[in-house]
Amino acid sequence: MKNSIKIAIVGLGQVGNYLYNELKNKQKDIELKTGKKIKIVGISAKSKNKKRKFKIDKKIFYSNPIKIIKELKPNILFEVVGQSDGISKRIVELALKNKIHVITPNKALIAKHGNNLARLAEKNKVNLEFEASVAGGIPILRTIKEGLATNKISKIYGILNGTTNYILSEMETSNKSFTEVLKKAQQLGYAEPGNPKLDLNGYDAFAKVRILSSLGFNSKIANNKCLMEGIENIDLKDIQISNQLGMKIKLLGITEIIKGELFERVHPCLVDDKSYIGNVNGVMNAVILNSLPVGETILQGEGAGPGPTSSSLLSDLLSILRGNIKNPFGISSAKQKKLKYFNLGNYMNSLYLRFEVKDVPGVMSKIADKLAAYKISIKRLIQTPNHKSNKATIVMTTHKTTEKNIQQCLKIINKDKAVLQFPTLIRIFN
Repeated sequence: MKNSIKIAIVGLGQVGNYLYNELKNKQKDIELKTGKKIKIVGISAKSKNKKRKFKIDKKIFYSNPIKIIKELKPNILFEVVGQSDGISKRIVELALKNKIHVITPNKALIAKHGNNLARLAEKNKVNLEFEASVAGGIPILRTIKEGLATNKISKIYGILNGTTNYILSEMETSNKSFTEVLKKAQQLGYAEPGNPKLDLNGYDAFAKVRILSSLGFNSKIANNKCLMEGIENIDLKDIQISNQLGMKIKLLGITEIIKGELFERVHPCLVDDKSYIGNVNGVMNAVILNSLPVGETILQGEGAGPGPTSSSLLSDLLSILRGNIKNPFGISSAKQKKLKYFNLGNYMNSLYLRFEVKDVPGVMSKIADKLAAYKISIKRLIQTPNHKSNKATIVMTTHKTTEKNIQQCLKIINKDKAVLQFPTLIRIFN
């Protein structure tokens, strides 16, 4: 195979090992569709002898991935380690400087260092491809860069994390607690068995939001502190009450332009149970784009796992093999805008509020008075007393108010000795 395209893979975890097997098995398909032969010349991971689902060729294994670049000089490098810094950043930078195309599903790396890495790729006239970094097998980035290239996108939102979507869906259907369902998700391989924190606290989805913002709005990846909340504090009680209200709870990633300013956030939302997004369940992801002139575009599919991720990685490979040398973020780094950031305090939303209180006279009126003092108007009220424990659950939905007002108000309400825990706040999506 004298004229083969030399390929290297750094990282042989669940995705990397699956990718390695796919590349071996689909060499003929790849040649048929691109006219190019490929050959895996080097692989690298922490352990050479780790038990893996697919057998690897230990003859091409390198303990030090730097040697793969310096000694083998591959044409294309797959980085599948997954760190935001460390060896991931080092190997990608070195590859780009050595005019090697890079393909990665590493959303943490791109969200943190994408601006600099893109400039490096452009300078050396090679590709930096990361389709698999957002929504697994859904071709959302290519849709924005190519399919909607002439549209003006104003808003992108959706379910960007399969782990959290599975947990919320399963809590609803099984009537089991967050802790019980998380354990099941870990057993099924939907959540990290050791530390699933980055899925649960919203960081995974937020890294994807930052990438979508940059592509959708032709802007630099922002580094502002943003609204990021996960699902760790969602109680089964909230799921059940939201159903009574004709709604469901979903963790949404949202980015939009408001009066020329960028507003990115990830947080649980109450959505109408008859809406499209309210019926995306299990480990599925869905991304919705609002743009002109096309209007609303919806993409849905499996967002995680080695199969969907490898599908996107191979899609990037075929694009490179066909000679599509292009800017990583669709336009040159020099033309990307640095957008002003929207003030979170001015964010207006209707809200779901849950208060756990002592069942004593006057509690309800005191809460209502404090809300009124901050111009927060109650739309709906459900009060459920528990006479055995002398406690009560008070749930309210409100008309629109600012983030600044509600946060200040809840801090004051929480100081009341009759309020047993910090009030639960879930924003109502509209």
